[in-house]
Parts: sequence; C-alpha cells; structure tokens
Amino acid sequence: MIQNMEAVSRTSMDKNRIEVRLAGEGGQGMILAGIILAEAASIYGGRNAVQTQSYGPEARGGASKAEVIISPDEIDHPEVLQADILVALSQEAYRKFHKEIKPEGLLIVDADKVEVAGEQAIQIPITRMAIETTGRQITANTVALGVLVGLTGIVSREDIEKAVTARAPHGTEEMNRKALEAGFAAAEQVKIKK
Repeated sequence: MIQNMEAVSRTSMDKNRIEVRLAGEGGQGMILAGIILAEAASIYGGRNAVQTQSYGPEARGGASKAEVIISPDEIDHPEVLQADILVALSQEAYRKFHKEIKPEGLLIVDADKVEVAGEQAIQIPITRMAIETTGRQITANTVALGVLVGLTGIVSREDIEKAVTARAPHGTEEMNRKALEAGFAAAEQVKIKK
C-alpha cells in the first residue's frame, strides 16, 4: 500500500505556501476535488486559496488537473510551479505530472490504476475503496480528499467535511461523508504501517 511514509513527515503543512496538484482522467471528479479543497481552506479554514483547472483535449478520458495553492499570506502567483503534493488517479496523469513534484514532495497514487516508475509513492486503491464503500466509482475523488487530508493535515478534517457536504449533490451527502471517512481510515492505516 505504501512505498515511503517519510515523505509525509517531510511535507511540512506549516509553511507559508502549499502547492497541490490533483490529477486524473476527465470524469473522475478531480476538478471538483480541487474546488472542495480550496473551499475547505478558504471558506471554512480562513486561509487564502487559489484553485485553477485544466482539461486535456478530450473531456472524458483525457488527463485533467486541478491545482490548489493554500497560504496564510496573499497569493501573488496562482499557478503551481512545483507541487508539494501530487494525487494521481490515472496512469496518464502520473506520467504527465510526476516529474513536477518537489524533491521532498508527497506523491499519492491509485494503486490499481497507476504504476510508479521507481520513485517513492503512497499507493492506495482509491477507486476500489470508493466502489466498496459507496458503490459509486465517482466518489473516488472524495476518498482521495480523505487520504490527502488524513495524511497531511493540509486542512482540518472538520473543514473538509463541511466543504464536501456543502458541494455534494442533494441526497448524496451521507454517501460522500462515507467516502471521505474511508479516505481518512486509509490514511490512518498508512500512518500505522510507518
């Protein structure tokens, strides 16, 4: 499940500017995950956050990414230059972005969908967990947020829960809470295995 936990302790969530890239295929919900993370940091956490997004030429199936920058200070440059954290839910997303992580950065990948090429990564079967927990593959983005927040504390659990609940389509709030909890639980298992 995990290659190296040292990256988690090296990724200091107390520094001024944290750059996060969430990447996958169009349709996996990584753009929405970026919006939710930015809202958790800004609306509920009281920090500054900037979120940008881009899609590959194909809407579904092509690589898509959301970038989130979180800082207690003013954010003067809204693009991720070198990510502190990369979450990749597809092989294409990993291929495109894994070289743009800081040397001390954190790489989280979907263990069933991404084969890493030698570097250290936290490998969790995110999509499979989403299906097992909620019966819906589309909740993988929420599981990924739970893993990210559970490992790093980049935002508080309370703030990400509020942001997920606020963005969940009416009637899916409980399903999304379960997906988030599954991600938190997976993060705890990674920490235990350290």
